[in-house]
Amino acid sequence: MTTTQRRGRRAMMTPQEIDAFLGGQRTCRVATSGPDGRPHLSPLWFAWDGTALWLYSLVRSRRWADLRRDPRVAVLVDDGEEYGELRGAELSGLARRVGEAPRVGAPCLELDTPERLFAQKYLGGDTMPHDGRHAWLRLTPDAIASWDFRKLPRRVRP
Repeated sequence: MTTTQRRGRRAMMTPQEIDAFLGGQRTCRVATSGPDGRPHLSPLWFAWDGTALWLYSLVRSRRWADLRRDPRVAVLVDDGEEYGELRGAELSGLARRVGEAPRVGAPCLELDTPERLFAQKYLGGDTMPHDGRHAWLRLTPDAIASWDFRKLPRRVRP
């Protein structure tokens, strides 16, 4: 899902560009809210299946505790060094636990695809090991805002 962005439409990615971007990036930043409303931001590896962002999180983490109390989440994936290279996507919605927590490998058909994608992306194989410390969260975004400054015309500076 993409949102109609009020600003930055020229730099907005197409759905196909978002899929390619999220499929190729390795690290996201996950924003949750603490008990007092204070934001908490943490880096995490993820898998994108074309409709949902899958987060493999430690179950004994502040992020996990925050999301158990309040499942609202924003996730940022970005790339680029120079201003004209910047691109990214912000996904927001509710993070829902899928499968056992912590994950020890009990069969779960819903996790077959994200675990295969994750293992291919980070582990160089098709099999996902389970350490009994992590579990899966699925973010099916309510909104996605994106940008790719490489689409913008270059300004020549004197």
